[in-house]
Amino acid sequence: MDESLIVAAAGLRSRYAEPHRSYHNQAHVDTVLTVVDDLAEREKLTDEDRAVVRLAAWFHDAVYDPRATDNEQRSADLVREVLPAAGLDPNTTDEVTRLVMVTAEHVVAPGDVRAAVLCDSDLSVLGAQPESYDAYARQVREEYAHVPETVFAYGRSAVLTRLLAAGSLFTTTTAHDRWETQARANLARERAGWLSLRR
Repeated sequence: MDESLIVAAAGLRSRYAEPHRSYHNQAHVDTVLTVVDDLAEREKLTDEDRAVVRLAAWFHDAVYDPRATDNEQRSADLVREVLPAAGLDPNTTDEVTRLVMVTAEHVVAPGDVRAAVLCDSDLSVLGAQPESYDAYARQVREEYAHVPETVFAYGRSAVLTRLLAAGSLFTTTTAHDRWETQARANLARERAGWLSLRR
């Protein structure tokens, strides 16, 4: 499969350049792709596994509207439109579609190594150093500039609380060992800031 032709055919670079994207943009996709390649090697994915996960990484935020609740579904619909037209077989199309939908909740079934690598790569920013994490948090807030501060504080703190309640934020051994501790510190620090605005 020629990834570059598929990306071009889907107009993915143009989508990720949309002006309302402060975080979910090309820089995010580039980071996810880099981490996918690293985790694929460390977790010993096959070349086929890696190629499928890379395609899913390209498509996972292809449709992104902060006011919508069906972005992953619409991104998955784009997969079903583009990949068959590019000559990919139905099994690959189904698998990329499935992986895109997994990123809606980042819940990975035991043994699902493709989904684990994709989700861990997508969430790797959570384990970034504090200054990089804070930049990410500011960019997310910019994408939701239409939401009043107090309302956002309630919504964002709820998301952070849910993440912190998870048994583990990361599924692969590599990602867990590398980012889990820093990610929990980042999430807790951001959550404390939003909770202070709710009082």
